[in-house]
Amino acid sequence: MNTWRMRLLAAAVAVAITTPLSGQSRASDHWVTTWGTAVVARVQGPAGGLARGGGAPAAPGGPAANAAASNAAPSAPAVAGAAPAAPGAPGAPGQAAGAPGAAPAGRQGGGPPPLPPATLNNQTLRQVVHVSLGGTRVRVVLSNAFGTQPIAVEAAHVGLRVQESGVAPALVKPMTVSGEKAFTILPGATVVSDPVEIGVPPLTDVVVDLYVPGEVGIGPSPVTTHNGASQTNYVSETGNYSGVASFPVKARTTSWLLLARVEVAAPSRVGAVVTFGDSITDGARSTLDMNARWPDVLARRLALQRGNAAMGVVNAGISGNRVLGDGAGVSALARFDRDVLMQTGITHVIVMEGINDIGVARSNPSPAAADLIAGHKQLIERAHARGLKIIGATLTPFEGAAYFTPEGEAKRQALNDWIRKSGAYDGVIDFDQITRDPAMPSRFNPLYDSGDHLHPGDVGYKAMGEGIDLALFKQS
Repeated sequence: MNTWRMRLLAAAVAVAITTPLSGQSRASDHWVTTWGTAVVARVQGPAGGLARGGGAPAAPGGPAANAAASNAAPSAPAVAGAAPAAPGAPGAPGQAAGAPGAAPAGRQGGGPPPLPPATLNNQTLRQVVHVSLGGTRVRVVLSNAFGTQPIAVEAAHVGLRVQESGVAPALVKPMTVSGEKAFTILPGATVVSDPVEIGVPPLTDVVVDLYVPGEVGIGPSPVTTHNGASQTNYVSETGNYSGVASFPVKARTTSWLLLARVEVAAPSRVGAVVTFGDSITDGARSTLDMNARWPDVLARRLALQRGNAAMGVVNAGISGNRVLGDGAGVSALARFDRDVLMQTGITHVIVMEGINDIGVARSNPSPAAADLIAGHKQLIERAHARGLKIIGATLTPFEGAAYFTPEGEAKRQALNDWIRKSGAYDGVIDFDQITRDPAMPSRFNPLYDSGDHLHPGDVGYKAMGEGIDLALFKQS
């Protein structure tokens, strides 16, 4: 383990030992989301298990297929982070971003992630999240938003990861809900845990353990999940292993299940920014377990800056998502309340959406650039109504991608021009300018291209995160 992580964990041990237990929120608490994800419905797979995320969608007409499908619409060609129509193209079936065939393991852009477990049945789920803000009191929010059956949890813990699936005993604490160790997440509902008194340094891997005695992923009830986590999570052998230091791993998954966000109690001046978008925000083709997405780069820069208040970063990207159409999750317009406005302590939003609307349309005139602009205007109005600052990000180049057309490029240019010049957004991040090839602006800079001409690789994500002006997030 490297020196800086050892120091962070030592500091956390000291806080965990000296901080008294409380078990309930105080009236003065200012809770801020330090990590969060955008959840979707994962419907049954063909063998009765969980359908694999990031690839072809479930058959139309399945549970929640229209309202909350987890992948691209069945007839859709290549979407950012989902499967295109043409076999053998980048991201084709069996080659979706992050799927087998996407890139060899160890290369920039990551290797094929392990398949998710077919089911959970009397097992413990150990999930890893990389927080942005630190604190001494933590809450976890679990979600069964798309489920039609209740999910019983008999034990839960929060801790700091040492390495892989391991935690140190002094760095793990039990998690309760309304004072109870066992609790149920009702269909369509979320559950907010009681505060856990544990020292969490910023930019640390936090572990959330859930022991589920029953079955998840069997039967018609969709599972509430985030498919493209780019993070290895762990499923135990049969039994309750919540909070144990040495976790008996039976399976690994690169999805987050039932997990919506982690919050910390923070000073009142502290806020957070939600990064709202598709697979390029989600981090498709970034290296597994390296926190190499552009929102991760932004989080590190905000945590290390001096002279300004701290700022949390929440990644609400969904691979394959669109502004105007359902498919990879519901549309941006349909999910904006849940994934942005309901996040705790949020002060800013970055929006980077529309490339999939453009690409899926191919040469079809609909949706037009004007339609996408109208959708963006709706997001701006809704953010302003909640007192949030909302920042527009231009769409990155995509010539050479499987769903590129000259008509689509014209729409991208029109939308980008409006984002830059209209003044409708409170600020602008010009990702197009940062990532394009100076010699051929409709294409990615070859240094930044993951290889599919649609998604950046790690170097490209780093350039995007480092190209953001931090002055956009100064609190007034």
